[in-house]
Amino acid sequence: MTLLSVERIKLFSTRSPWWSIVAALGLTIGFTALSIGTKDGGYPFTLGETQFGRMFGLMVVMVMATLAVTTEYRFSTIRTTFQAIPNRTAALLAKTAVVGMLAAVIGEISAFGSWGIANLLQPSADLGIHTAADWRLIAGTGLIYGLGAVLAVAVGTLIRQSAGAVSVLMIWPLLVESLVQLIPNVGEKIAWRMPFTNASEFLAGPSPEAAFSPWGALAYFAGITGAFLVAALVVANKRDA
Repeated sequence: MTLLSVERIKLFSTRSPWWSIVAALGLTIGFTALSIGTKDGGYPFTLGETQFGRMFGLMVVMVMATLAVTTEYRFSTIRTTFQAIPNRTAALLAKTAVVGMLAAVIGEISAFGSWGIANLLQPSADLGIHTAADWRLIAGTGLIYGLGAVLAVAVGTLIRQSAGAVSVLMIWPLLVESLVQLIPNVGEKIAWRMPFTNASEFLAGPSPEAAFSPWGALAYFAGITGAFLVAALVVANKRDA
């Protein structure tokens, strides 16, 4: 049995991922339906509004990814994993790959599901996917969800405590990235280097103040995610399980 199969079985043997899938899809599609469905037909709808609930789904996916690793530390099953698979790097990369792929699938389903429900609720609105930017806005959600899950696994591996890791992952995009721009003199420059800000810039298109092009913003977000993953692997190999 391959490491990927082992991690897949371990992940889906608990209720957490199942509830997370339901919650992520329910929040993203549900909030979109609520937002679109409560406006009259004369409202100037945009394609971006079909993704109103995207951030809520991302938060749920990152919590799921965090728990996938911190739960093992909590119940000490990670020791059994490392005893059975002495190559800790391979074991953690397999877990990261499984969680990341699941998150990417959730992201795609939620994005196209939200777009679909918006078209059903407002059939007269022009919500077609016509340009490359439109495709990036919808289909790119899977990439961001996948990278967000990888980042969450890395943070969970570094902190090892569910509450601490989840708190960091919730507070950073929802609060820290909004407040950093208030720092005198350098705040605005730093704000455009924040990871989740660049994730949004990739999906929605760059603002005039943005530091990167859309694909550059994705590469920047992926680079930060990769740096955290490398740090997590190094730490996991050096300390006791």
